[in-house]
Amino acid sequence: MSSCDQTRVFEDNIAIENNVWKSTAPVTFAVDIADTTSGNNFYLNIRHAEGYQYSNLYVFMKTKFPNGKTAQDTVELVLQDPNGKWTGSGLGDIWDSQIMFKRNLRFPLKGKYEFSVYQAMQTPELPMIMEVGMRIEKYQPE
Repeated sequence: MSSCDQTRVFEDNIAIENNVWKSTAPVTFAVDIADTTSGNNFYLNIRHAEGYQYSNLYVFMKTKFPNGKTAQDTVELVLQDPNGKWTGSGLGDIWDSQIMFKRNLRFPLKGKYEFSVYQAMQTPELPMIMEVGMRIEKYQPE
């Protein structure tokens, strides 16, 4: 089982209070980085209930670099295919999706990075989101 995660640099999943993700409540991950030469793939993990009312999820990803500078990306996470089928793996009425949003990216600086993920949908309170996570793994050329 441990061989499956030899490429993992970081992974953490955080529960959303009452399964309602407020637009003012970011999910934040702190990551210490020592390797600035290897490429990395970045994923967002989303656990949601069957009753989630949208086919996608927009998020803002704010990155704070070790030198204090910041950057922000807008990311669309597609949770359903065009036929309305959930794209993640499901058990009962709970669905887990792991969606890559950056491929083969190198960290420019050594040190502590802070990634804050905000839901960016058109509603201040987004029900049926149970957990938000982030995974960083070493890029493996095919």
